[in-house]
Amino acid sequence: MKILAIESSCDETAVAVIEAPSFAEASEGKYGNTIAVLSNVVSSQIAMHERYGGVVPTLAAREHAANIGHVYETALAQASEVTGHKLQSSDIDLLAVTRGPGLGPALLVGLTFARTLAWRYDKPLIGVDHMDGHIHSNWLSPIAEIKTQTSKIKKVEFPALNLIVSGGHTDLVLMRDHGDYKIIGETLDDAVGEAFDKVARLLGLSYPGGPKVSTLALQGNPTAYNLPKPMLKSPDFNFSYSGLKTAVLYLIRDITSGVRELTDTEKADIAASFQEAAIDVLIQKTRRAAEAHAVPTIMLSGGVSANTLLRERLTAMCADIGAHCIIPALEYTGDNAAMIAVAAYFAHQRVVVSDWQSVQMDANLRLGISSSTS
Repeated sequence: MKILAIESSCDETAVAVIEAPSFAEASEGKYGNTIAVLSNVVSSQIAMHERYGGVVPTLAAREHAANIGHVYETALAQASEVTGHKLQSSDIDLLAVTRGPGLGPALLVGLTFARTLAWRYDKPLIGVDHMDGHIHSNWLSPIAEIKTQTSKIKKVEFPALNLIVSGGHTDLVLMRDHGDYKIIGETLDDAVGEAFDKVARLLGLSYPGGPKVSTLALQGNPTAYNLPKPMLKSPDFNFSYSGLKTAVLYLIRDITSGVRELTDTEKADIAASFQEAAIDVLIQKTRRAAEAHAVPTIMLSGGVSANTLLRERLTAMCADIGAHCIIPALEYTGDNAAMIAVAAYFAHQRVVVSDWQSVQMDANLRLGISSSTS
């Protein structure tokens, strides 16, 4: 079966086509051996939003509307090259679209496009939770493997603990099966990705700042400054990053006294010290949650999952406690439509597929409450 998915929750317009085992195999609980990503096209808006220092929702929606038709046609064309025959819209078995959470105006563009396709070609449509998509990025193999059609569907031992880290989310999610989620920890204020972006602005780095902080941190001393690790000792599994961000602000004021610029060395040391504090909290909280719930599997997902230090620390922690560690391929850490398609594939096993009129947008959708349904 072929699934075409659309993602437009923020500032990437993305369309992907995947090929997965048939409905008949899936209905028997046989997920098959492979998921092939036939295409995964992403059109980024970073250049436009950089001048504003962040994503402007109305401008993002305008760009989605301008780009989505071309991205869709490109995805079909690339899938045709892989399969060796021209893939038509009518050849798609299932459509999927991100329905939330995200920026309302941006989500609406993708949802309207998907609903139009479902109506025009009389195809079933599944609305997918964006965070469910990020979790299912862990079921995708790197592009190099996919091109040889060896993207094996991973056999995951449940329950699994998911650490979701992005610009809008810092969550610990207990996954008992596909679509069966319980949030056991979350940020009480800023998400970790948001904190990275805010620290980037304090250091004078351009948007998107998070990756630039991580790169700069490689040049610095992570023990140069003793920054706080908020809620590290709290008995729950929640997070807080607002205080750490504020501590960086005060640190910069103390160093410069408001009369000079930071030196390059000072910037690198601040970036490294901040990153060390931010990631240590993630790792320690995840470890405690994993031990409390006796999970055999720990997963990482979300845009911040591309962070090298986080990937290394999580891998080492999992080895230390004897848990199987699953980390997404770098090409699937950011927003993309392939992860939405895979989430829809597994969702098809547990929900009634909707018609085009039933799938509705929910910009504040929460994982585990109404995930992957209309």
